[in-house]
Amino acid sequence: MAKLAGVSAVTVSRALRHPRMVSSALRARIDAAVSELAYVPDVAASRLASARTHAIGVIVSSLTNGVFADYLRALHDTLLPAGFQVVVFSSRYSADEEEKVIATLLGQHPEAIIIAGIDQTPHGRRLLERSGVPVIQTFELTDDPIDINVGLSQRQAGYAATQYLIDRGHRRIGYTAARLDARAHARMEGYNRAMADARLPTDGLVATTPRPSSVSAGGELIGAILDRRSDLEALFCCDDNLALGALFECQRRDIAVPDQISIIGFNDLEFAACAHPPISSVATPRYEMGRLAAEIVMKIIEIGERPADRRIDVGFTISERGSTMPVARPQARRALSE
Repeated sequence: MAKLAGVSAVTVSRALRHPRMVSSALRARIDAAVSELAYVPDVAASRLASARTHAIGVIVSSLTNGVFADYLRALHDTLLPAGFQVVVFSSRYSADEEEKVIATLLGQHPEAIIIAGIDQTPHGRRLLERSGVPVIQTFELTDDPIDINVGLSQRQAGYAATQYLIDRGHRRIGYTAARLDARAHARMEGYNRAMADARLPTDGLVATTPRPSSVSAGGELIGAILDRRSDLEALFCCDDNLALGALFECQRRDIAVPDQISIIGFNDLEFAACAHPPISSVATPRYEMGRLAAEIVMKIIEIGERPADRRIDVGFTISERGSTMPVARPQARRALSE
């Protein structure tokens, strides 16, 4: 292949392992030779020769939850062109399952591990601490990272979403959540703190389910609140699936959104902007988070450079759309009980 491409064997090896280290012109010639010869690299032999796996282990909570799509895309977009393999595992929202996945993954000798979440079991944390490979915890922030932490404060985001509704004049504000994983609990803590700071009661305004999040669950949860509290003014949903379900349930009950009830979701998935009315949501920079995690890993592996700050806050924003609005004057607001 080196002869066909008109380069040395060393250059071919470098181009295949680290494409960014050679010029675009050389890559084009080598790629053409690879295509013509139908060459398939012997990964096992390469690992034995270099004592490196070129594999980055990734652990997410779910392979079907759309929240992780942009995050995984960023990891692939950043790591694959640099010659790394991305090996993805799912913990299925189980701390015990995550512990098993960590052990399995470490048995494959990855060069780094990127993991969604900060709430590993004590044994899982010990495995990662003693692994000797870079570990990047993502999606949440912690004051005690295993190695490097890239995420956002789920608690502060939950507080901000609730405060957003309070600032628009709402007082009877509900909260819905499903599955109740660590991130859902953190957002609920933010909701409770914001309501307490504003001296607003939450009695009868919270509905949760241990079931996985879904659009149907969102409808059932807001329905449970409305059956108790017909005076509900606004709703903070733990994720956009629940928010969409809440919107549909309001429409089924002939409750106008946002005239009678304002709704805000979380994560700002694509469909939130496509709903009618479009759903306000807390936007989390998942692609940016994945890209940063991948770039940090590559710098540590390739040149031994670590970030000056072990804890990197990517922040969040609120995407304001048609599902939220300031409270109308009392004489212009139609009560739900009418």
